[in-house]
Amino acid sequence: MFRVMLYSQWKWSRLIVALGSIAAFALPIVSVQGAARADSNPLRAGELLQAVQAWGTLYPVLAAALGLLVAIATWAPDHRGRHVHALSLPLPRWRYVLLRFGAGGTLLAAPVIAVAAGALLATWSATIPAGLQGYPVALAIRFALAVLVAYAVFFAVSAGTARTAGIMLGLIGGVILVQIIAGVANLDLDLFGKLQIVVLNWPGPLAIFSGRWMLIDV
Repeated sequence: MFRVMLYSQWKWSRLIVALGSIAAFALPIVSVQGAARADSNPLRAGELLQAVQAWGTLYPVLAAALGLLVAIATWAPDHRGRHVHALSLPLPRWRYVLLRFGAGGTLLAAPVIAVAAGALLATWSATIPAGLQGYPVALAIRFALAVLVAYAVFFAVSAGTARTAGIMLGLIGGVILVQIIAGVANLDLDLFGKLQIVVLNWPGPLAIFSGRWMLIDV
């Protein structure tokens, strides 16, 4: 059953996984392109760190995008068929959901492996100044955790009905509206700042996305 579900989800999300894997492999290599040319003057330590940090902002964006798109592709056929096929299977609902989640997570292993391969190749080919080190394994592990967190969050949202998604979007829109009204009325109210502290700072559920994503660091 798992192989059948994995194959079906591969058909639905293969383009997403393929393009995401290509981007994941290329990103670490592009981030050190100025330090990977042996026939020219390599980047100094400060310049290299600045370039790696600038490109590093794309890792959490890519992880979130992959989690979102694969989660949507996972549940889209069920929503179109009104879950008739899922309910007709001789499986309890919890097991069906678990198989769906596992199949999507297995497909997301491809971009994680691509990041690891690209990071290893980038650190091997780059001329790293003294005092700096490459962290390809740590970067790949962090990317894997970020992809898994994003996929789990969007998987849970996508598994619900359109009403559930509407309620969540309505709550987010309500917070934005309150913040806008507070700004117009010159009220000292910063909901996004407090929300960011709770969600993005440790031990918040999305803390893995914050901070610096550095392939090369001190």
